[in-house]
Amino acid sequence: MSIEIDILNGDASWPKAEPLHRAVWGPDATGHRPWAHIKWANADLRVLLDAPDGTGLACHVGIYFRTVIWNGHKVHVGGIGGVATREDCRRRGYASLALDAAVHTMRANDAVKFAILFCEPHNEAFYQARGWHPFSGEITCQQPSGTIKFDAMAPFVFDIVRAPRQGKIDLCGLPW
Repeated sequence: MSIEIDILNGDASWPKAEPLHRAVWGPDATGHRPWAHIKWANADLRVLLDAPDGTGLACHVGIYFRTVIWNGHKVHVGGIGGVATREDCRRRGYASLALDAAVHTMRANDAVKFAILFCEPHNEAFYQARGWHPFSGEITCQQPSGTIKFDAMAPFVFDIVRAPRQGKIDLCGLPW
């Protein structure tokens, strides 16, 4: 058996990713979370990992590219969001493989200086074990109501060139 990993256009590949997202992040799973009311950006690219047993999509990682403002300076960043693994496919390393593929894709974009993701407390150790660092500064983003402080989930950064660990980042759009 081999593991198939595709990196596809975000909008075009949404029909393949959507059933996995509904299964993992459906209304029953999201309704009580602090981020349930947030409007999210659509991924620019998607890492899709098919289960080696042929049962379909096992894991998804969204990739986002954006120019943000960090401490008053424009910086091109990559983002990770929408990480989802089918329940029967967890603890097999699929999310790690998909995350590695996403980081490799961001590294291939010479303009990207660092990566950002947002996660819930139960996932923090997973990302830290893979080289992500807590960002202790303030994050702002856009929502339909205007600019808000984004504190629904903890921000983590990854060194593509060098990631800041503090300061203020304006996502200059919807979060991911």
